[in-house]
Amino acid sequence: MKDKAVFFDRDGVLNVDKDYLHSVDELEWIDGAKEAISYLTKQGYTIFVVTNQSGIARGYYELEDMQRLHEHMAAEIAATGGKITKFYYCPHLPNGKVEKYAIECDCRKPKPGLLLQAMSEYPVCKSASFLIGDKKRDLESAEAAGIKGYLYENGNLLEFVKKILQVG
Repeated sequence: MKDKAVFFDRDGVLNVDKDYLHSVDELEWIDGAKEAISYLTKQGYTIFVVTNQSGIARGYYELEDMQRLHEHMAAEIAATGGKITKFYYCPHLPNGKVEKYAIECDCRKPKPGLLLQAMSEYPVCKSASFLIGDKKRDLESAEAAGIKGYLYENGNLLEFVKKILQVG
């Protein structure tokens, strides 16, 4: 049986968008974000985070910095009863300074690569799944992957999620 899933963009949806966030010290959660993931987990959704992280290709921070931040975020979510199954990230940027990441890829949103990778690794039911992002490119990646996308602009994320589930 396939699972219903929610794909979250990270910066601007789960955490306050600070330029190239990579430090635990700078993490500031969006109002209702931890509660939204906890709520969705309890509703039986599998939670994924799909995020462009071009700061790695730009040389602003290392892959390990981002991984530490993601581990911290997952632990904070777990403490509130939620579960992020996996973080999917794109470290690429065609004109980046770090050569091994300075490539054209299929995973950088608006391309659907991150979503398709999650769907190939986990049994995801597309019709019961959706993405929440704060940019047009997030919604374009959802559409290209065959799932609904919702534009989060501001406010309490838990209230936003509950509205989506009511409309469903």
